[in-house]
Amino acid sequence: MSQANLSAVIKALILDMDGVLWRDEQPIGDLPAIFAAIATRNLLVTLATNNATLSTRQYLDKLSRLGVRLRPEQIVNSSQAAAHYLSRRFPSGGAVYVVGEDGLVDTLAEQGFIAEKSTKIPLDDGQHKILAVVVGLDRNLDYHKITIAARLVRAGALFIGTNPDRTFPTPDGLVPGAGAILAAIESAADVPPIIVGKPSPEMYIVALQRMNIEPSAVLVVGDRLETDIIGGQQLGCRTALVLSGVTSSEAAHKWQPAPDLIASDLTALLSMIPDR
Repeated sequence: MSQANLSAVIKALILDMDGVLWRDEQPIGDLPAIFAAIATRNLLVTLATNNATLSTRQYLDKLSRLGVRLRPEQIVNSSQAAAHYLSRRFPSGGAVYVVGEDGLVDTLAEQGFIAEKSTKIPLDDGQHKILAVVVGLDRNLDYHKITIAARLVRAGALFIGTNPDRTFPTPDGLVPGAGAILAAIESAADVPPIIVGKPSPEMYIVALQRMNIEPSAVLVVGDRLETDIIGGQQLGCRTALVLSGVTSSEAAHKWQPAPDLIASDLTALLSMIPDR
């Protein structure tokens, strides 16, 4: 599809964050100008990230520090997807073991799933069963956490992964992501995780529902082919890859099916989308 034809059908954007808007605390481009340009084009926008380390409020605070103001309903992350998935499986809530950071713990607690903090967790004492092990990016990971998580999964706890991203972009380069932690626990427990983040469709479905829009009218923008782009394509959205995160130009142009657009960064991508 040509750029002109693509711009005619796009009414909304679903933007990834890490590698698209920023690398850790370093913004990628002039974010206030970028979001002003999105508004000028009359495009709806929702941010959808596999990063479960921050809560919705923490993401809004981070955006505010970088000069961008959004509403809570414009943020969707994999911790929300994990909480929604668990709510369907366990409507009454309960105890979970979390390998992750405060954003994941707080989001699960909002849905009635309380993170067990004991270092000696009973597998099931008849009253205090751990329903699930929920794993996201954890920059305080240690061997003890992996041991407890693997033992609980082997004992029958549901094994939930917020996302499969093996790496995480920072200003200093790529560092291990949640997928690397999941691989260690999966290897020790001999059980694969249930992935609730991208490329699973749940986060994109939430975003589409909140914007009340059809997939064909949405451009999904991400920096990772195997999560952002595949997830958008599977749902019937248009897709755009930016090269400001983890994917090289060579890998991008070899990928099939190809994204609808490839750009160096979000600023360059927006220049490809004329005003509606």
